[in-house]
Amino acid sequence: MTNIQKDWKKNSILFLTSQTISLFGSMLVQYAITWYITLTTQSGAMMTIAIICGFLPSFFISPFAGVWADRYNRKLLIILADSMIAIVTLGLAIIFLLGYDSSWMLFLVLGIRSLGTGIQTPAVGAFIPQIVPEDKLTKINGINSSIQSLTMLICPMLSGALLSMATIEAIFFIDVITAGIAVFTLLIFLKVKAHAKALEAQKTTYFNDMKQGIIYINNHNYVKKFMVFCTIFFLLAAPISFLTPLQVTRSFGNDIWRLTAIEITFSIGMMGGGIFMAYWGGFKNRVHTMVLSVAIIGIGTFLLGIVSIFWIYLSIMALVGIAMPIFNTPSTVLLQEKVEVDFQGRVFGVLGMISSIMMPAGMLIFGPISDIIKIEWLLIITGIFLFIQSIFMIKDKVLIAAGE
Repeated sequence: MTNIQKDWKKNSILFLTSQTISLFGSMLVQYAITWYITLTTQSGAMMTIAIICGFLPSFFISPFAGVWADRYNRKLLIILADSMIAIVTLGLAIIFLLGYDSSWMLFLVLGIRSLGTGIQTPAVGAFIPQIVPEDKLTKINGINSSIQSLTMLICPMLSGALLSMATIEAIFFIDVITAGIAVFTLLIFLKVKAHAKALEAQKTTYFNDMKQGIIYINNHNYVKKFMVFCTIFFLLAAPISFLTPLQVTRSFGNDIWRLTAIEITFSIGMMGGGIFMAYWGGFKNRVHTMVLSVAIIGIGTFLLGIVSIFWIYLSIMALVGIAMPIFNTPSTVLLQEKVEVDFQGRVFGVLGMISSIMMPAGMLIFGPISDIIKIEWLLIITGIFLFIQSIFMIKDKVLIAAGE
């Protein structure tokens, strides 16, 4: 019995626990900053700046982070990223306590936190197959999705309660503490050797490794097609991902409980979807499962643009939440199964780069437009195009063949 088979349950529990603790603090800060900007400005342009600051640095760091994840110890990279985010958040808390609470400080910190996320994401994606047997990847990714959704369910409620009782600095300090606990857990309790490439002397240059990763993706039919579809998907998903809080504020009222409600219902949906995927596992062809998800998200986005009753709006938001893990779980598992171990960091790095650039690109388009035309129309149009994309996916022979 290999070490990965022998210790996978213990290692999975330790790793998921540390990531959940870290995510908990990060989500508190994310909601606090987002709601602060939304409620004080009610501006699509200001939200666009925040989104760009929160994603664009990840785009620039992801190609490098992908190479780092393949060349170096992935667990240590995750620890370093968490530590960097904690230090920056601590600095922000101190600055706010001193009375310097301007918006540009929030934008700066969002950017630095984005760098940490860009380093951490490909490392996590490539690290999970190191500790989990291949036949358990769907179950673990599904469970991880449910845990993340549960965290996202608790955090809006707690963040809203804290913001009504205390200052925003209190939430910043909570993030510092949770990041410290997560780092301690990984460093002391999770005993996992670095992957083979990280243990051996590097025989190629850094930039040659990056070039080899690009060549690998270009020559891998499924990975190349998947990246193209993700590029389109992330662009079209920008309005539902980032403009719905602003839509609720404008169309239903600027009460903080309404913003909390849409986050809670979405998180409940994602938690349910993650549990469902861990139990069901999806269709025999994983791409069929992904197509189902994109179709549901497209229909849900369209419906969010036409409903005028808030409780129906919340129900649709929950449905879209359910659909998210139905896409994320099989797509992640397919990459973990299809991509060779030594290239997984670079592949997840490129995927992170795409998500990091297309979301801000979408907001550069849709954010300013949302100050001119109703957000409802943006949701209707992008919903139609998302549904059309699901049709193209089901007809793509390369994707279908890879999913079997």
